[in-house]
Amino acid sequence: MHIVVMGAGGVGGLFGAKLAKSGEAVTLVARGEHLAAIRRDGLTVRSAVDGEYVVRPRAVEEVTGLPPVDAVLFCVKSFDTERAAAQLRPVIGPETGVVSLQNGVDNEDTIDAILGAGKALGGVAQVFALIDRPGVIVHHFAGRIIFGELDGRRSPRAERLLRAFEGAGIAVELTTSVRRALWEKYVLICAVAGTTALTRCPIGVIRDTPPAWAMFRRLVEEMAALGAAARAGLAADVVDQTVKLAAGIAPGNFSSLYQDLRQGKRLELEALHGHAVRLGERLGVPVPTVFAVYAALAPHAAGGR
Repeated sequence: MHIVVMGAGGVGGLFGAKLAKSGEAVTLVARGEHLAAIRRDGLTVRSAVDGEYVVRPRAVEEVTGLPPVDAVLFCVKSFDTERAAAQLRPVIGPETGVVSLQNGVDNEDTIDAILGAGKALGGVAQVFALIDRPGVIVHHFAGRIIFGELDGRRSPRAERLLRAFEGAGIAVELTTSVRRALWEKYVLICAVAGTTALTRCPIGVIRDTPPAWAMFRRLVEEMAALGAAARAGLAADVVDQTVKLAAGIAPGNFSSLYQDLRQGKRLELEALHGHAVRLGERLGVPVPTVFAVYAALAPHAAGGR
């Protein structure tokens, strides 16, 4: 398969590297010093799971001039979805699938609005990886993808991509309920991102501080109620399951929202807590704790502070 990875950061860089290592034709879309380093030295992955290796896939800033591709792993920040989707138009063919591996639950709708109905597939990346420096991805733990067609079909294009993931040694699930998977991640990430960014503490400190851990659970409860109102198909025990999952996260871990806040970067706040606040208003579901997180982080949303 020819696979374009739109956004070669921690998530896109790791999965793109694994696919390239297995022999798939991968094109990484990157920018700036990261792009220059990949072109010069290849992409280095330092993985706690797979060890260290270097791959040398094609790396570009724009996809103009490339032929239509089989699939796109769409891994940009949620606030770049519209811009990045528009840039993909030259490589989108009739059967190209664009798998969103982003934070939030509405990126797929944006992709379809720009590239045409049915182009987007939903996806969840369960992984902790980041750019250590230009051209180097550090992979700390996990590395699983859940993806599927939004209408629940097991389509030929999804089956082909499933085989490519499996051939690359990526833990993967092709689901017929991807909307539910997106919401399960959304519930968890809004709680983890909200508490770690607001307190500037890792998840282990959150768990060891009773008021902070109580706040974590309230965020999960409000997000679960929102998911129920949105008919996301969440399990009845989603709150307990999410808290149990969070209890198993390594204690030193922060969220990407915290990392962006610490580095003065633009935050994915609107796709996470902002979207939840607006959806709560529309559906009549009170989310006071989610709103408090949103309001407290809003002054930092544009970055630079």
